[in-house]
Amino acid sequence: MRLWTTLALGSPGADNVAVTFALTLVAIAVTVIVVARLCAPFGLPSPIALLVVGLVASVLPFVPDVSLEPDVVLLGLLPPLLYAAARGTSLVDIRANRRAIFGLSVGLVLFTTFGVALVAWWLLPITFPVAVALGAIVAPPDAVAATAVARGIGLPRRVTTILEGESLLNDATALVTLRTAIAAAGLATSHHGFASHGAVSVGSVVRDFGLAVVGGVGVGWVVFILIGVIRKHLTEAASDTALSFTAPFLSYLPAELLGASGVLAVVTTGLMLAHKAPVLQSAASRLSERVNWASITFLLENTVFLLIGLQLSRLVTDVRASEISLGRAAVVGVVVLVAVLLLRPLWLFPFTWLVDRLSSSDRAPLDVPSTAVTSWAGMRGVVTLAAALTLPESTDHRPALVLIALIVTIGTLALQSSTLPMLARALDVRGPDPREDALQEATVLRATTGAGLRALDAERDVDPSVAQDLRGNAELRVNNIWERLGTLGQREDETPSEARRRLRTVMLEAERDELLRIRDEDDVDHEILAGVMNQLDAEEAALSWTTAKAARLRDAELRAPDQVATACEHLESEPDCAVPTSTQGCVDCLREGMTWVHLRICTRCGNVGCCDSSEGQHASKHFATTQHPVMRSLEPGEAWRWCFVDGALG
Repeated sequence: MRLWTTLALGSPGADNVAVTFALTLVAIAVTVIVVARLCAPFGLPSPIALLVVGLVASVLPFVPDVSLEPDVVLLGLLPPLLYAAARGTSLVDIRANRRAIFGLSVGLVLFTTFGVALVAWWLLPITFPVAVALGAIVAPPDAVAATAVARGIGLPRRVTTILEGESLLNDATALVTLRTAIAAAGLATSHHGFASHGAVSVGSVVRDFGLAVVGGVGVGWVVFILIGVIRKHLTEAASDTALSFTAPFLSYLPAELLGASGVLAVVTTGLMLAHKAPVLQSAASRLSERVNWASITFLLENTVFLLIGLQLSRLVTDVRASEISLGRAAVVGVVVLVAVLLLRPLWLFPFTWLVDRLSSSDRAPLDVPSTAVTSWAGMRGVVTLAAALTLPESTDHRPALVLIALIVTIGTLALQSSTLPMLARALDVRGPDPREDALQEATVLRATTGAGLRALDAERDVDPSVAQDLRGNAELRVNNIWERLGTLGQREDETPSEARRRLRTVMLEAERDELLRIRDEDDVDHEILAGVMNQLDAEEAALSWTTAKAARLRDAELRAPDQVATACEHLESEPDCAVPTSTQGCVDCLREGMTWVHLRICTRCGNVGCCDSSEGQHASKHFATTQHPVMRSLEPGEAWRWCFVDGALG
């Protein structure tokens, strides 16, 4: 099976073909890396920049004519991109938002398909089944684009989950609809997943859709079980990571060969493996897989956008040679783009209202601003490009239809991804407050740390000094989280955790310099030196990640936090706050000559004390003395309370 079409080369020699092919791949990778790096300082979305670079390069005479076979996208790019997106999506969140996701991934796709079909049927000399095929091609938003934009601008987590779930699952609906439309048009194609032709009936459509869904999920589940069994016998992180590279193809290929949805198979496998990763994999394997897949995803998803731009020159040439003029095809493309943009909110607003009326869940529905932002986040991408290329060569006006699909893809990416951040800001649709994240993280970490300390207490014959060190390290981990609160790091003095990270970084630099000196003297075996270097690198990576996260919090906007839900009986019964007994800060710290990091107030008596990150830990000592159960943050912009008895946040 030929994956790449012929590259337009100057010489027909086999050696020259191989060299030019290799150079083209290298040029694509280098272009992706350079453009992404240049966009980073300016906050520009690299997909849009790569589209522009591809458009410009496609008309340059010295750039080879790179053209893709549909199988390259469907078999080479789509499975790993879907798998990577599924790995980063929560199965629990998908279940919690299943109604909204189902309504978008099935209902909205079909609504858009037939809405676009009516527009195209009216404007172009094509049959209605071919118009439906075009509608199915441009209907599904792209998983990669939706995830990148939603996370990049910091949308609320529920909106991000709905967009991710929709874009992961809607491809199956669109591709099955496309296959049915091609069969209804009496066209035959040999591409994977589109081999149907002949009579089409309601029964055959229902049967095909049922096979796609049930078969796809079934194959994905079987592959998940198989990989899970294999992983129990793998101890090497490299072997485990290599196995993960085969997972999307092990799911996609059998499903497509059986006539099921390869998309659903890959998504099922990815979601389940990610959900069970803490049980099936070691920490080293999870870290290795995360790092390697991040690199692969970066290259593939950006390469897709570059290749989309590179298709323009060939498409323009093909359209000029067809019966439909280039101008007419472009105008129809713009009209279809407008229809795609309008059909999404026309479906989403009534659907959201209906789900709200019919739902018995306690989960709050999407409000109007969030619905508006969701309706504007419908960027098309790799699936639209792949589906357009799968149109049979015998399709009437095929070049014009492919160009229209490309105009919709580029138009939604350029228009929606560039204006979505402004729309979110204008409607005040924002992601979770950094304080709320830190509070929840501190609560979870304290709960897990408490479980670890109880396990330590249950151990016999424990050296007291070792136990004390472990307890100290556990407290440091919790305090690192609490120190992010207060003014979100907008302070002149270092917190204790910041000082430890800075000084440890200085120590690591000195340790690495000494290690390099020992290496250059060639007196110690390389494997021993590599082992020590790996330990230093792991620690430095952890420090860098924590420092970067603290910096993002420091730069975050200081705003009034959302109300935190009540979590225990003490938080319900105790006063919300009290009059502070001191306006100068922590009285005990002032008396003992200490400094504090953050201030807390007892909600019963108003005593002002310092947090556990502070040297004196006077808020906790006040509880130990008085047994007053609840304290409240006394930092600007914070309204959360903490119950010492239950370890609960409210």
